[in-house]
Amino acid sequence: MRLFNPPQIAPPAATYSHGVEISPNARWLYVAGQVGTKPDGTIGADIEGQAEQAWRNVLAILEGGGMGVENLVKVTSFLTRPQDVPAYAKVRDRFLGNMRPATTMVVVQALARPAFLIEVEAVATKE
Repeated sequence: MRLFNPPQIAPPAATYSHGVEISPNARWLYVAGQVGTKPDGTIGADIEGQAEQAWRNVLAILEGGGMGVENLVKVTSFLTRPQDVPAYAKVRDRFLGNMRPATTMVVVQALARPAFLIEVEAVATKE
């Protein structure tokens, strides 16, 4: 992967890159939006719990595809409450570590179920 953060534009405001280039022979994995639902079907009551579980779900799917967080190219996060952005960012940053995929975060009015506070979708690649 080659990351792009050109000096002609403002640097990333958080843990992401403005652009990511992938080699033409790479294998792609698209991760559907993951919410904070645990394997037993329960949902965390707060943003931290839901974000932790959503990221655990993303990592489990990556692992199933023979990939890890280092293979993430693009992450899109949907939150239902703007006040949750800082708490979510802390969880996301812990899971991303030093990785800087292209990232979009959007605050939306609602997700598929009223209990969902967050949804995270991702794209990963591996040669």
